[in-house]
Order: sequence, then structure tokens, then C-alpha cells
Amino acid sequence: MSQWPELPISAWRDTYATLHLCTQVVGKIRLALTPRMNEWWNVPLYVTTRGLTTSPMPYRDRTLSIDFDLLDHRLVIEDSEGHVRTLPLVARPVCDFYAAVFEELRAIDVHVQIHTMPQECPVITPLADDTEHTSYDRDQVRRFFQVLTRIEPVF
Repeated sequence: MSQWPELPISAWRDTYATLHLCTQVVGKIRLALTPRMNEWWNVPLYVTTRGLTTSPMPYRDRTLSIDFDLLDHRLVIEDSEGHVRTLPLVARPVCDFYAAVFEELRAIDVHVQIHTMPQECPVITPLADDTEHTSYDRDQVRRFFQVLTRIEPVF
């Protein structure tokens, strides 16, 4: 077995913080759209062959999924009616990512509201207002994804 990729926090601290907040935007959409389950089993993002996914979520008379494609560095929003919307994953403020995600959802007639306060982290700025977190280092994100693919089989 090959050696695990190195991912020292000092090398990707800023990208980690930004990506964490971006995944919270998508995770909160999942929380808003999925039926509640015990132990919060309805909220995690799942590792895929390309990154992270919400898996299908019910929305009115269709399903919707949102994927972080960490190989091509894009967010992919798809629904069961064939709509596909993409956003590049690039260095930008979290508030701009938030606005772009909700703009793409509105473009396919998906309207959802989320609680915009980050959870389980020291950030206290609402996601829709966060201009501080802006980093996206593609190489570090790729290493992170390689680590996730190694960890996933354990769980």
C-alpha cells in the first residue's frame, strides 16, 4: 500500500477553514430538505469517487443532490428532472459561495432557507456575510480528498 498523502494543517489551514464553511452551506441545505432521523443520520455528506455528496434529497415532487467534485474542483447541483448546474470551486469569500449556490438553486426552481450561523467551529459570522474566509488551494484540496478516500473504507 502506498503512503498516505501528507496534509499538515499549517499548509492548508486557510483552505480548510473556507472549505469547511462551504460544506456547511451545503450541509445545511441537506438538513433543511431531508426528513429528520435519530442521531442526525440525515445530515452527513458522503464520500464519493470524486468528492463529497449530499446523496439524493427530496424536494417537492423530485429529488436533488449537491456534490463537491474535488477532482475537477466544482460544485455540481443535479435534480431528477435533468437539471445540472455547476459552480467552480475557487478562492472566493464564503458569502459569495453562499450567494452563488442559492442563485443556482433558484435557477432550477429550488427554494430553501437555512440557518446561516456556522456550527461546530469557532466562526461566528453568518455564512451569508463571511468575507474573511476566501482561500482555496487546489493541491491541498486534492490531498484532502486522497485522505478521505483512504479513511472512508474504515467507516
